[in-house]
Amino acid sequence: MIDTLEEKAVSLLIEKGLEIATAESCTGGAVAARLINVAGASGIFNEGFITYSNEAKHKRLGVRVRTINEYGAVSNATAFEMAKGVCQATKANVGIAITGIAGPDGGTEEKPVGLVYIGCCVNRVTKVAEYNFNGNRNEIREKSVEAALELLIECLH
Repeated sequence: MIDTLEEKAVSLLIEKGLEIATAESCTGGAVAARLINVAGASGIFNEGFITYSNEAKHKRLGVRVRTINEYGAVSNATAFEMAKGVCQATKANVGIAITGIAGPDGGTEEKPVGLVYIGCCVNRVTKVAEYNFNGNRNEIREKSVEAALELLIECLH
């Protein structure tokens, strides 16, 4: 019986014969950790990147400097390029990417603490979702992980 979001995601990836890679900023590898906790994940998990800095997003994932300069590291455009980039960098069929402001600092009126963008790329089709979470740093990070797993499952259907 499948109980958790990560079990459902791993099951779908196995069923569809797909391989996943992750690119995480504000969650610091928590999505990868949740997926890897599931038995059988070794058959579907390729690699995980923690691209916390703008330089890492560019160097490891191919996010364009122009994108970061024009839209910011926390943006729909950056999440989109991160999700596509992690697939290109790893040759995985599926990429999940998260960039956001977990706080307690770093927020602005335009981009408040809790603003998170999650990108999901499945077989070169990429979707990005925007979230505005409330809570402390750990709560925002945990809500981001849950949302990423939910988006992944949605994109796999």
